[in-house]
Amino acid sequence: MGDHAPHGREERAGVSGTVDTPDPAEIEAARVLFAQECRFVAASATIPQLPAETLPEVAFAGRSNVGKSSLVNALTGRKTLARTSNTPGRTQEVIFFDLGGRLMLVDLPGYGYAKVSKAKQAIWTETLFAYLRGRPTLQRVSLLVDGRHGLKDGDAVAMDLLDKAALSYQVVLTKVDKVKPAELTAMIEETGAALARRPAAHPVILATSSETGAGVAELRAELARFAR
Repeated sequence: MGDHAPHGREERAGVSGTVDTPDPAEIEAARVLFAQECRFVAASATIPQLPAETLPEVAFAGRSNVGKSSLVNALTGRKTLARTSNTPGRTQEVIFFDLGGRLMLVDLPGYGYAKVSKAKQAIWTETLFAYLRGRPTLQRVSLLVDGRHGLKDGDAVAMDLLDKAALSYQVVLTKVDKVKPAELTAMIEETGAALARRPAAHPVILATSSETGAGVAELRAELARFAR
């Protein structure tokens, strides 16, 4: 991807300043987009299995059991689009969904789950990193972080890769319904401080809950900006 500015990274103030909140028209347009048919395209365990690059892509990455599948379901208003499980490490493939012929949603395999065999971890990691490095249609990665626990070592490794690839990514805190308001504010400030040193990090942190729907409309609006 070269040494260029991260695609899609606008100059916006971070969480401690003025956040570029989507206006009602953006929220509604994004709601309509994410209400379109969302069709399963492929589940790719290796790079040769990746589908053709036909649409702008937005991907969801994060540690195992961070809630990626649940958030994808919440974004699209479906309960079973992306498989969910209480067993970390279940999503073992790069899964593609075509959203209304305008945007590809990509559910990436979770990282950081120690009980999976090292051989299988290596295969997942190779596929994941190769996808992130070499996919020109990939516009944005939503890096999901458990709002109860904050950034972990595995997240730092992922961010190192994304920074090196100059690939724009946005931290999305999950499960914030389980966090007290004061603790969430502190978590956002702490995360923002860590991201300030990251060249490809999008400066706006979103706090979401797939259970209550908090932050889901805002994330839809953010991702809808990349639709064709």
